[in-house]
Amino acid sequence: MKYLFIHQNFPGQYLHIVRHLAKKENNEIVFISQPCEGKIAGVRSVFYQVVDPIPDLPPPLGELDLAMKRGQEVYKTIKTLKALGFEPDIIIGHQGWGEMLNLEDIYPDVPVLTYCEFYYHSKGLDVDFDPEFPADEMLPARVRLKNTINLVSATNPGWGQTPTLFQHSTYPDWAQKKITILREGVDLERCAPSPSIFKENLEMEDFIVEPKDKLITYVARGLEPYRGFHIFMRALPKLLKERPDVKVVLVGRDQVSYGATLNGGMSWRDFMMREVHKELDMSRVHFSGQVPYDLFGKILKRSDAHVYFTYPFVLSWSLREAMATGCPIIASDTDPVKEFIADRVTGLLTPFLDPHALTDRILEVLEDTNLAQSIRQAARAEAERSLSMSEYLSNYESLIDDLIHRRTPSLNLGNSPAERAVQDIQ
Repeated sequence: MKYLFIHQNFPGQYLHIVRHLAKKENNEIVFISQPCEGKIAGVRSVFYQVVDPIPDLPPPLGELDLAMKRGQEVYKTIKTLKALGFEPDIIIGHQGWGEMLNLEDIYPDVPVLTYCEFYYHSKGLDVDFDPEFPADEMLPARVRLKNTINLVSATNPGWGQTPTLFQHSTYPDWAQKKITILREGVDLERCAPSPSIFKENLEMEDFIVEPKDKLITYVARGLEPYRGFHIFMRALPKLLKERPDVKVVLVGRDQVSYGATLNGGMSWRDFMMREVHKELDMSRVHFSGQVPYDLFGKILKRSDAHVYFTYPFVLSWSLREAMATGCPIIASDTDPVKEFIADRVTGLLTPFLDPHALTDRILEVLEDTNLAQSIRQAARAEAERSLSMSEYLSNYESLIDDLIHRRTPSLNLGNSPAERAVQDIQ
């Protein structure tokens, strides 16, 4: 079987399925991306030319300009591949950045599977969620324009795939009819509880978590409001005051992955430290930045209470990994989270905008050891039932096989973890 993957970054969210397919005999995999040094055995990397936007274009037009240029560069790359005799059985790629725009002009008869990440809304989801950061009056218009590539991709030939019910629900009704909910899995062996880790020191540079300490963890790609960083920081003063045995580790970079940046290039960490630094004992708080995956795993395994917050937006992989690791999770009561966390079963849900409630939920987990242990066990059990990597890969292959053989795929592959957890206790 011949596979053509296309993603801005190699291998992007396709890491697990590409590795899986590459291990099978007689599979040929070509991966088109921007230049990078990453490699996967059995995968042939092909790079397309990096493009720059026209200077000073308003953000939506700049994004559209970039998308069109990426589409043109990938078109040239695919045209060369075809001239060299490469005829894929299926093309798989992310539909949001432009690379997939012109595939039908080169391979009109090849089935296409696109990753449908998020359809933007000017109200009711992330844009107007947090009253602390009100939108300017023209933001709704800019948000609507951000869907240009989404809309073009949705009308192109092909089938879509998205990982959650929430993400599926953001798309228009007419588009949902051609998007399969394919639930992503977790490496359950690598992300597994390790009780012995609580008996030894966890060292990060000069920050040491000793067995006697209670560790609170927070993880996000970027420390920013979209992931509730500001709420978490406001929860810390009371938490540290109430529990002298608490230490805190925040994993994430000083960058904005989602949402607005601050004027003058200030990071959200600096912004929040201006507000709360006088109330924090910084000898007990550690900003780790981005860490190697092995260390990330150790941090989750050692966690006594793990905080995950998000606006109504795309869910982070780290929540799935925290569930599989058996963390006592305190999470925001937002729709993408509620699809995975059943309140007081696989975690505690708390209002996103209330830092005092977050502090209380963390303290509850620390003080009620029976509750914490129950959540740990239920979260891990739920991960084993509904976040299995092997099941995810099997479902992915079934979806690919349906498209290659021109069968209409199922619209739902897998079950909602939160629904399953509730069903099990009823």
